[in-house]
Amino acid sequence: MNHTPRTRTVVGCTLLVTALGAGVTACGSDGNPLSAKPYDAADLISFNGPTEAGQRADPDKPLEVTVNHDDDRITDVTAQDSTGRYVTGELEADGSRWHSTSALAANAHYTVRVSTEDADGAPGRKVLTFDTSRPTNKKRLNITFGPDAGTYGVGQPITARLDQEVKDKAQRALVERALRVDSTPAVEGAWYWVNGKELHYRPKEYWPTHATVTVRSNLDGVKISDRLWGGASKPLKITTGDRVEAITDAAAHQLTLYQDGQVVKRFPVTTGRPGFDTRNGIKVVLEKQYFVRMRSTTIGIAAGTSDSYDLAVYWATRVTWSGEYVHAAPWSVGSQGYENVSHGCTGMSTGNAQWFFNHIHEGDIVRVVNSRGVQMEPFGNGFGDWNVDWKKWRTGSALTNAKPAGPTEADTVRLQPTAV
Repeated sequence: MNHTPRTRTVVGCTLLVTALGAGVTACGSDGNPLSAKPYDAADLISFNGPTEAGQRADPDKPLEVTVNHDDDRITDVTAQDSTGRYVTGELEADGSRWHSTSALAANAHYTVRVSTEDADGAPGRKVLTFDTSRPTNKKRLNITFGPDAGTYGVGQPITARLDQEVKDKAQRALVERALRVDSTPAVEGAWYWVNGKELHYRPKEYWPTHATVTVRSNLDGVKISDRLWGGASKPLKITTGDRVEAITDAAAHQLTLYQDGQVVKRFPVTTGRPGFDTRNGIKVVLEKQYFVRMRSTTIGIAAGTSDSYDLAVYWATRVTWSGEYVHAAPWSVGSQGYENVSHGCTGMSTGNAQWFFNHIHEGDIVRVVNSRGVQMEPFGNGFGDWNVDWKKWRTGSALTNAKPAGPTEADTVRLQPTAV
């Protein structure tokens, strides 16, 4: 319906009210043009999207809505695709033009809602829909989230592994902005770019107990560069259990297990002897193995030397990829609680190791204090993420202005040796 007749009716109504007195109304609830039902603003605006059925918009081009008459103006525009992703935009101060400031997704269906006002303040409304074309001859950036779905300890970081390297910071920011992590209860958290193909996400503090964490990517169809577009990614959902934390005091030769802040059990242990000192700092349980064959050659000790070993080890809880475990060490029971004699692992009696194995879970926290060993690596040898303080962690996000701090890509490793 053309809005011009409506404007004339409003003016006539105002004159009639004046003539007959305040107690008489001729139209609407109060005679105010703003109370009128919005008219179809199709003839008031122009749109640079497809105008015929079957046509598709080029996602490389910005979206634009303009008014056709100087006395009219746009008051609001929202553009959203069928998955719920909004397009950001800017509206000129005089309401004459709105244009998108973020890229459209390829192969997506969009709904654009435009609100207007004419010279007399009468509201107009128009809903536009269109589809965007598919990218051609482009690489797709696919993302795999980790860990697998399930229940983990409160120290478990979220990982995002990319199948294409992203080096440019602006492109990293675009990717990171599309990665959504939501938790119930809600917590403050951030992504950290470990390298061009891997990000880690963690909260400022450990996850809340019995939380639900969902992870998804809104990158599908989004242009990252001239040759790279976002691909589809499988969302992830995990939950957390109790807060379980094992603290090993290497100087006191004792491990204490806490559950939700309460001491559950203490064990006499042995840790790394001089030259093989156990790493200090916070680690996260990576996996549990009932049986592991441990050989000294995997950590650079030649077979046949005084320090060499080849042992069958049971009830092994792994905390680094380079081979640090909490495990049964029946050969060192006489030293447990008194001295450190291992090659870096934390050793217990078989009964204690079995109990520990049954009460610890992937994602639980294992912390070593008062060792003469080096600090646990932040990345590449397990999850040392919690050894990075929050201020420094935030600099690893591409959404901050600071240069990412911490290890470079060359510093990250994934090793498989084992030590006892």
